[in-house]
Amino acid sequence: MLNLSLNHLYRPAKPGQAQPWLLVLMHGVGSNEQDLFGLAPYVPANFQVLSLRAPHVMGPGSYAWFAFGVLPSGERAINEAQEAASRQQLTQVIASAAAQLDIPPERVVVGGFSQGGIMALSLLLTQPELMHAAMVMHSRLLGQITPLVVPPVRLEGKQLWVSHGTLDQVLPLANAHAIRAAVQALPIDLHYAEFPSAHEITRDELAQAMQWLAGLAA
Repeated sequence: MLNLSLNHLYRPAKPGQAQPWLLVLMHGVGSNEQDLFGLAPYVPANFQVLSLRAPHVMGPGSYAWFAFGVLPSGERAINEAQEAASRQQLTQVIASAAAQLDIPPERVVVGGFSQGGIMALSLLLTQPELMHAAMVMHSRLLGQITPLVVPPVRLEGKQLWVSHGTLDQVLPLANAHAIRAAVQALPIDLHYAEFPSAHEITRDELAQAMQWLAGLAA
């Protein structure tokens, strides 16, 4: 059993893997660790899967990494203290999980959907030593993170998956375009993909994301 400060679900890699990887997953607003753990059967067999529950309770079985509100302009205002605290806690949890499982950072991938993807992207850009890659689905880049991005030299060789739905009305496609523009100025190997979908992970998107994961660990 893993000893972590966040509630979680864990699936080991298939037995006999010489150098297993670790995929850490973070859910979106109003969900919990069960959500993305449903992807585990599709994750390559040489990956251990860890799905985390966000610390802030919204209701029964409903959690968030930070609270937010929508301004009259349509922009989102976040609880910056909660976001910073969650990011710090995630830094500790991911490092602890990797250490307990004896997985070096170069075999760690941090991923998430929606607000979980926000956290994954923020961690890649501010704590790249934690991981080799991030998988960001239907998400956005927080403006608060931009001043905190590490010097480009620390991002060299990092990998990033970004996917989004062209029909996403929760986080419109422009958010993915903004991530792409920001990352293209950095020495990150970006795999960007759009799908004719709403705020959801489709079968085609999942299949392509898992193929990308398998390629990392090949």
